[in-house]
Amino acid sequence: MGNRVTRDDFEWVYTEQPHTQRRKEILAKYPEIKTLMGPDPHLKWIVSGMVCMQLLACYLVKDLSWKWIFFWAYAFGGCINHSLTLAIHDISHNVAFGNKQARWNRWFAVFANLPIGIPYSASFKKYHIDHHRYLGGDSLDVDIPTDFEGWFFCTPLRKLLWLFLQPLFYSLRPLYVNPKAITRMEILNALVQFSIDLIIYYLWGLKPVIYLIAGTILCLGFHPISGHFIAEHYMFLKGYETYSYYGPLNWLTFNVGYHMEHHDFPSIPGCRLPMVKKIAAEYYDNLPHHQSWIRVLWDFVFDDTLGPYSRVKRLCKLAKES
Repeated sequence: MGNRVTRDDFEWVYTEQPHTQRRKEILAKYPEIKTLMGPDPHLKWIVSGMVCMQLLACYLVKDLSWKWIFFWAYAFGGCINHSLTLAIHDISHNVAFGNKQARWNRWFAVFANLPIGIPYSASFKKYHIDHHRYLGGDSLDVDIPTDFEGWFFCTPLRKLLWLFLQPLFYSLRPLYVNPKAITRMEILNALVQFSIDLIIYYLWGLKPVIYLIAGTILCLGFHPISGHFIAEHYMFLKGYETYSYYGPLNWLTFNVGYHMEHHDFPSIPGCRLPMVKKIAAEYYDNLPHHQSWIRVLWDFVFDDTLGPYSRVKRLCKLAKES
């Protein structure tokens, strides 16, 4: 891709995010896309199977040596946990049980959270709404790195460190950028999560608990699947702030790679996003996209024109709460 410049600040724009207008145009031309909206009937069973698989893994790893605990956490358990965070992403859009069953979706996200080892789902839901409503919004979209991150993590070694530390930045950044009051659901999420952690510890000891938490931290950091964090909104080409990925890892990540399609139609579950691209092909086929998350990570680290500053930012007005 061309048109790259070394960055010492974010890319400030003074236009609305592109997804709103594209959504209107596509729905006007292809109203049948509305039929793709609604719950995914298979999601609850897939997620339940993944949760059970991790609970079985907890039993199987309880007597392993520590080196194998961390190996399997990175190579297997962490992949499932990362996939579960993306299931929680889908569930946050109410696609497990539909918009009329919001409470069922919230509690199912807490269930999907269990193997992750750390309470996550309720806080993610609270902030992810803003990411869609105020994409790139200054002090509103906490997916955007801070100025310190952009300034400091600017060399290959520092960017590599930043990728390893992504779980830390993603968890702490909201508290600095856009702090919000703790919700009742977040408290319940934490109580349920820590209770399950204690039960696993009581049944099988410390190693299964470390297996779960280490897998989450390792695979949300420097890991091939984590390429999606960079691929989705980092500006690889000037003028484009959202990118899709059409490679094979979509099979493990609930099609999170179809990210332009997701931001255009957040109420369509991941399993149906390829159909959006197929129906409205002329809107997506000519947009820049990625084919490899590993290549994304490589370019991010070693291309000196890319870094945490490679994000579009805009000033957004707060929407009135209904």
